[in-house]
This record gives sequence, C-alpha cells and structure tokens, in this order.
Amino acid sequence: MKINPKEILTAGMVLFAVIDIIGNIPIIISLRKKAGHIQSGKASIVSCIIMIGFLFLGEEILNLIGIDVNSFAVAGAFIIFFMAIEMVLGINLYKEDDNPATTSIVPLAFPMIAGAGTMTSLLSLRAEFEVINIIIAIIINIIFVYIILKSSKKIESVLGASGISIIRKIFGVILLAIAVKLFTTNIRQMII
Repeated sequence: MKINPKEILTAGMVLFAVIDIIGNIPIIISLRKKAGHIQSGKASIVSCIIMIGFLFLGEEILNLIGIDVNSFAVAGAFIIFFMAIEMVLGINLYKEDDNPATTSIVPLAFPMIAGAGTMTSLLSLRAEFEVINIIIAIIINIIFVYIILKSSKKIESVLGASGISIIRKIFGVILLAIAVKLFTTNIRQMII
C-alpha cells in the first residue's frame, strides 16, 4: 500500500462531488428544524464507518443478499428523487422524527452523505486506486462534512429564510437531475 497524493486528490474530488454537502445545506437546515438539532459528530462518524465498511465489504454484502450495485443505485435514486420533490414543491414526504439521534443517521448519514451514489463511486474508485488513498479521501471529506453540519445554524442566519428557500428550490432541481441520471445510468446497466 502506497500513499499517493494524486490518488487522494482525485478520489477526494470525486467523493466531494457525489456527497455534495454544499448542495445539501438546505436539506440539512430543514432536517435540523424538524428534529430540533442534528448530532454533527454522530452523523459524520456513522457516515465514515458506512463508507469505509462499504469500501471493503460492499460488493460482498450486496452479492450475499442478492442485490447488484446497479439495483442498489436505482434504490438510492428513488430516495434522492423524493428528497428533491420535497425541496422543489415544499411538500413533506419524509415523516418527521422527533429524535435527533435517528435523524442524524437516517436520512442524514444514510442516504444523504453515504448514499447509493457514494457507494457506487467507492466501488468504482476501488477498481482504480489504492485502498489507503481512498480511505484518506473519505476522512478528508468527512471532516469537511462535519464542519458544514456544525455550521448549519450560522449558514442559515447568513442566508436568511428567503435565501434558504431559493437555494433549496435550485438544489432541489439539481438533486432531481442527479436522481434521474443515477436512475437512467443504472437502469441501462441492468437492461444490457
């Protein structure tokens, strides 16, 4: 195992784009309002454990329960799709949970941070890069995720209610597009 800064940077950028924590700020603020507060540390640690665990055992776990990576990604696309619908239309599909501990894990740690897109990307990265470099890239991304989660109140006060509403709708449309792309790419793979 050899640490390679170029591999860390590339894997880190791929994961940063897929996790899209900046784009998820409106969802994070919305979840925090529903639950009262978000346990940033818990969400970050659980996300990190899920990602590293999936890096090593992902394909084996999916094969064990008879699910291929493409089916897993399609399921993730549906979850992302419904979250995006909530953002764009301002409706409430996700049942409110009064327990911040569970909100920090579902839907925040999984599937928002460590979702189907992230899992699929990890399996793709593993085929190209050394595992140690991917783990370092995961940790760097999780540190950034933690900072954003911890700062969500400050970000909300800077943006204000109308700013959050605008960003929420814009990122809702982007999230819809990501869901559609994830769905179509993986459905095509399943059919071929």
